[in-house]
Amino acid sequence: MKLQGLDVIITAPPAPGWGGRYWILVKVTTDTGITGWGECYASSIGPQAMTHVIRDVFERHMLGENPENIELMFRRAYSSGFTQRPDLTVMGAFSGLEIACWDVLGKDRNRPVHALIGGRMNERIRAYTYLYPLPHQDLDAFWTSPELAAESAAEMVRRGYTAVKFDPAGPYTMRGGHMPAMSDISMSVAFCKAIREAVGDKADLLFGTHGQFNTAGAIRLGQALEPYSPLWFEEPTPPDNIEDMARVARNVRIPVATGERMTTKTEFGAVLRAEAAEILQPALGRAGGIWEMKKVAAIAELFNAQMAPHLYAGPIEWAANIQLAASIPNILLLETIETPFHDALIKGTIQVENGYVTPPDAPGLGIEVDEDLARAHPYLDSGLHLEMQDAPCDYVNGNAFQGGAPAKEG
Repeated sequence: MKLQGLDVIITAPPAPGWGGRYWILVKVTTDTGITGWGECYASSIGPQAMTHVIRDVFERHMLGENPENIELMFRRAYSSGFTQRPDLTVMGAFSGLEIACWDVLGKDRNRPVHALIGGRMNERIRAYTYLYPLPHQDLDAFWTSPELAAESAAEMVRRGYTAVKFDPAGPYTMRGGHMPAMSDISMSVAFCKAIREAVGDKADLLFGTHGQFNTAGAIRLGQALEPYSPLWFEEPTPPDNIEDMARVARNVRIPVATGERMTTKTEFGAVLRAEAAEILQPALGRAGGIWEMKKVAAIAELFNAQMAPHLYAGPIEWAANIQLAASIPNILLLETIETPFHDALIKGTIQVENGYVTPPDAPGLGIEVDEDLARAHPYLDSGLHLEMQDAPCDYVNGNAFQGGAPAKEG
């Protein structure tokens, strides 16, 4: 069996657009007629340029190869151009293609992917969700309203979730880490207070940031949130500032989580060695793929750290996250996004039930992709999947930042 063909589909989720502006789906085929699906979580160049990168990585390192040879193909891509160091764009391309190879292998052997990487460790995987506006809530007011967030949190708990994530801490900008405005600290505290009162001890609070603070600012914010006992303080400083993140971890009594912008065991290993985080959040469509993150999970065991795969993309990356999570002993949480489009794109083949996901037994990733639906929603805009704000933090008028891909009206 050899890898023979590749197709790349850029799909734009309809309004409100949870999961980013577009998803990069890859479809590989073999000379034996098997199709495998993957998803590339890559956003540092535009989707058309990224399509060329994906094709180059496939044709240069994978075309004509047996899809079993994951390690060989990874080392080719990792070494490409005399590098042998993490490359966000190349690894973003390879990761989605690697996921597709596992889908092929599972289908060839009529086994789910997790059965090929150690077997099923977990019968159910605890899921979490971001807090999104409920249908009757104001789409703009939601992001700066502790009361609306608390109402959404209570509804998520009613649906069975035992962990909810939110990010009211102000803008993440291209200028790097900044000192939070006092109004941003006050807003963050108000969100934690209102949500904690709404859910009590029925759910963990996951405080999301996106590397937007300098070290002292992250410590100030984190210490202000300690009374509400969040389960994690996500990416408090920029991801390359590992020693600074370790300073935050030493000075804040909330576990630090990081990883959505990291790739390969090289970067995750540096975080663990520096004791910068207790929780790793790899995006499998960027971080090197399923096999590379299986290695990272094993390394994390040595540091008594846990895994919480990240998802701000489509349901194919989610399916890959689930296969990894099913096979490792140190899974903490699994990020989920529940929208009708996410569900329809994989024809309802995986569901969140009462706050948990049951890994599918079907071959490969365990999903059935609606290719016609994916092609019916092409991305026609010019923005990147996620974008940072150019303007600095506003210390006078306050901040109301909806994130790297603001919600779209239906």
